[in-house]
Amino acid sequence: MNLAIIGTGYVGLVSGACFAEMGNHVVCVDRDAAKIASLKKGVMPIYEPGLKELVDKNTAAGNLVFTTSLADALHHAQLAFIAVGTPMGNDGHADLSYVLGVAREIGASMRAGLVVADKSTVPVGTAAQVRGAIRAELAKRGADLPFDVVSNPEFLKEGAAVKDFMQPDRVVIGADTAESAELLRELYRPFTINHERTIVMDVRSAEMTKYAANAMLATKISFINEIANICERVGANVNAVRAGIGADSRIGYKFIYPGCGYGGSCFPKDIRALLKTAEDGGYHAELLAAVENVNTRQKSRLFEKLAAHFAPEPLAGKHFGIWGLAFKPETDDLRDAPALALIDALLGVGATVSVFDPQAMRPAREVVFKDRHGVVFAASKYDALDRADALVLVTEWKEFRSPDFLEIKARLKTPVILDGRNQYNPAVLQPLGFTHIQIGV
Repeated sequence: MNLAIIGTGYVGLVSGACFAEMGNHVVCVDRDAAKIASLKKGVMPIYEPGLKELVDKNTAAGNLVFTTSLADALHHAQLAFIAVGTPMGNDGHADLSYVLGVAREIGASMRAGLVVADKSTVPVGTAAQVRGAIRAELAKRGADLPFDVVSNPEFLKEGAAVKDFMQPDRVVIGADTAESAELLRELYRPFTINHERTIVMDVRSAEMTKYAANAMLATKISFINEIANICERVGANVNAVRAGIGADSRIGYKFIYPGCGYGGSCFPKDIRALLKTAEDGGYHAELLAAVENVNTRQKSRLFEKLAAHFAPEPLAGKHFGIWGLAFKPETDDLRDAPALALIDALLGVGATVSVFDPQAMRPAREVVFKDRHGVVFAASKYDALDRADALVLVTEWKEFRSPDFLEIKARLKTPVILDGRNQYNPAVLQPLGFTHIQIGV
């Protein structure tokens, strides 16, 4: 098929590369000329395992093209995917200005019949707004062109997005006409050929499905962190509790790892947007409000644990080595990352930090901490520990999982490890003389 992907961010770029890999002709369009120029040179705007290889291969084969012209992208397109950002607005609602701006541009630029698919995460009812925006622009032109708007939400995990797209758990298609549903089903058939995973429903239900999925996963994370906090107060070990409940097939082990809270581009804003959607419908979503509140509180736990360990000494003047900046492994995404909350709190009381992350150093140095004093960007994970009062593990990158603990001890001023992801074995650390602080223990 001939496809247009509007937006070359995380979702648009991964989707475009994977569709091209299956033999479709894909034109990715973005108004950011510098980004398009970089993509044409093979420079990726994000880190995602396997993505660059797919982009390079399909660009060379002619299956994947990058442009700043929406009109060019739509010239032969049968399907146009809207994959632009929906950031959180000042009032908590999803900001649809980019989505509706694209819809208006589509209405002004399309020259033939078209199916438009919302792949951005959008509130229930957005497809109707997109349809109205396109129709209004066509009316201004006096053009009578057939089009339809469908919902095709993405379910990609950062760090495993290419794999998730190529081998999806499910493909959700929200369509109000059989013809549009069948077009999307045929597009995704190569991805589901071994096992039917396509679920077709009405547009509004598909829009809701994306939010409901993220809300469920966020709920599991906040739940296990709530249990971890209770465990600390009653003398239980959340690591044992997790094993005990995860063995129940109704619960499972996924998303019940205790830690320092969730972050990223999806869960925080999507929970808030769903809360606003409920509020607009006259419903107070108490459980979702609690999920957000627990997560916000959990991000302060690492700072609280450091303060408690060193009390009555103040944290002012102390220096900490921090492993991990990205909100999760295998990404350079710093949005709402727990590490940022910890660093802000430490700098706020007069402490300093040395940080290391395998992929997120550049955005941290050039954007997040560009004008902040007290942050040292280390050349390696061990260099981040030199004369530090403690090591704080925040992001569980693989290269942090089996470190040289004797090297760690030699570098630290005091042998203290605050294990924000419960990665390390106390039976190994204690004989070496470490103070090992975990979550929920």
